Amino acid sequence: MGQEQSTQHGARNVTTEDLSHELAQRFAIKCFTPLELTHFKDVFRTLADEQDGIQFWKEETLCRFLVIPDALGPGPVIYQMATYLGAFPFPSLAPCILTREAVLNVVVVMTERYGKVLKKGRADRNKLFFRSLAVYDRRISSVHEKPDLGSLQRTKDPNEITTEQGAENSSGHVPGFGIDEPGSDEEEDDDELSLAALESLDAIEVFKNDQKADTKVHHARIPVDNFRRLLMLLLVLAPLDPQEPLTRYAEGLTESRLQGLRRVADSILWSFTPEENAGISYHAFNTIVPASLPFLFDGLNPLFEHFLFSKNIDLSRRRQSTANRRTPELTARPVLDPPFKPLLQHEGEILDLNILSQLSFFMKGSNLFRRLRLLYTGGEAGFSIGSFEQKVLNWKAPSILLVSGTRLSAVPHGSRQRTLADKLPPKRHPDGVPGNSKTNKVIYGVYLNVPWKQTYKEAIGDSDSLLFQLEPIHEVFHASNINRDYATLTKSGIAFGNPPARAKPVSGLSSHVLLGPVSLLLDSSLEYGVFTHDVSGGGSFHPSEARKHSWQDRFEIDSLEVWGCGGDEEAERQRAAWAFEEREALARKNLSLGKDIEADRALLAMAGLLASENHTSGGSMG
Repeated sequence: MGQEQSTQHGARNVTTEDLSHELAQRFAIKCFTPLELTHFKDVFRTLADEQDGIQFWKEETLCRFLVIPDALGPGPVIYQMATYLGAFPFPSLAPCILTREAVLNVVVVMTERYGKVLKKGRADRNKLFFRSLAVYDRRISSVHEKPDLGSLQRTKDPNEITTEQGAENSSGHVPGFGIDEPGSDEEEDDDELSLAALESLDAIEVFKNDQKADTKVHHARIPVDNFRRLLMLLLVLAPLDPQEPLTRYAEGLTESRLQGLRRVADSILWSFTPEENAGISYHAFNTIVPASLPFLFDGLNPLFEHFLFSKNIDLSRRRQSTANRRTPELTARPVLDPPFKPLLQHEGEILDLNILSQLSFFMKGSNLFRRLRLLYTGGEAGFSIGSFEQKVLNWKAPSILLVSGTRLSAVPHGSRQRTLADKLPPKRHPDGVPGNSKTNKVIYGVYLNVPWKQTYKEAIGDSDSLLFQLEPIHEVFHASNINRDYATLTKSGIAFGNPPARAKPVSGLSSHVLLGPVSLLLDSSLEYGVFTHDVSGGGSFHPSEARKHSWQDRFEIDSLEVWGCGGDEEAERQRAAWAFEEREALARKNLSLGKDIEADRALLAMAGLLASENHTSGGSMG
């Protein structure tokens, strides 16, 4: 008992610098293989600057190593994140100098390898990322002031990161961000990831004292311009695989591509700042990211995996003697990139590389990149239910429908718009927020996890179905279990979240089309669409997590596409199904006659299927 109390008392008296160093040692031992650690050391040592015997990385070094595109301008933002994450789990030590231990912490957090040490830590880095991006300044400055290199004299870095448990102490730290200044906030909750880190070191009391310097997260803001730069980088990073060079996707950043990236980034930004706030609050960040952008930061994982692969280390040479073991020789060798397969076979009228990356922020990229096939586009096949069915039916895999259009004015113009207005219930809600769009353009979409089929009495779809808006505001509306009318395909139109259409009008009931609380309707001519969002809820899809008001967009369809999620196997199954149906239809047309042809003709004539010899119509009772 006394020994336990002594241990706890010792943990309270240990410094944050000691604990930070010990945690870095545990990360090195538990989260990396010896080979990965060897690569990491070589990468850091090769590019590090040195001052007063201390090795560190500058912003230019970090951006050059990660090949951050200058055209996007996110370098200072990435460096800001790194100088905060390098101090994990002690915010009072941030911003820190990017010494080897600090960079190791950054790699552990960015690649989510902390799970091997922090057994109680959540795999959710959202709060930590928010802190690394936010500033606490009334003016909402763009990027915090960089650490002063003079502070290197007050910071010591161990000479080596080894598997030994011995640690050297760091003698000081750089003043923290404005967000980390002492204060009080009753709404602030403990950071579970940091708590798990300190619990693993038996240092909860030290952490609670340090938390006094990190209690203003609910008053901090992420500058909009900073987040826009980061979003554009994340859109480029989205398809990146481990050890795949970023230059493969960054080289094609033409002015047209940059404009597309900005347009998508602005749509995402508007989901955080619907009223043009000066910055992004923690509440908005913590609400929107889990609901509509769960995979937003996934591209950072493979990017920071590059720290674990040094191009200088050549492991291809065989040992000349098994008895005389040597360390891997450091030689420069060319790295051959594997053949590049396009992310998208060909772009559609709506779906391009920017929209594809946007989709990957809430759908797994492994189901999107190099996996989408264009099944239907209205511009080529025609805007009709018949042509739609001909292209999408028999696709036995998930699919994505995208529709773009232009909002209609409040007063219908022309006979066709008036006909649409007569079919719909009176409009009770205003148009949706225009965002940065000056053209009234909207893009909506649906993800269906089940094959398409004609519906008569029951809808199709399951709880994995998604209804989403991509422009002018990005938001995802998840399926609800209250109502299962996820999708219907009939001659009267295509609907998502609407009750199935009645086969015949019922006396006493309205003849208007039934619209669900959160729903998308495409009319029978595929000429007009209606998206409805009623905050009352209760339908097949949950209402918005951020926008607590109702709206309805009525729009004229400009483009309509359906993309199949699958590869060659799924495409071959669809072709085989089409071929089978064609053979069956041909067989039904060709009636096989028996040996007694005259008797068969007489039988067909009596049935009214063949004209008799006097050319009268068969089957008549007159």
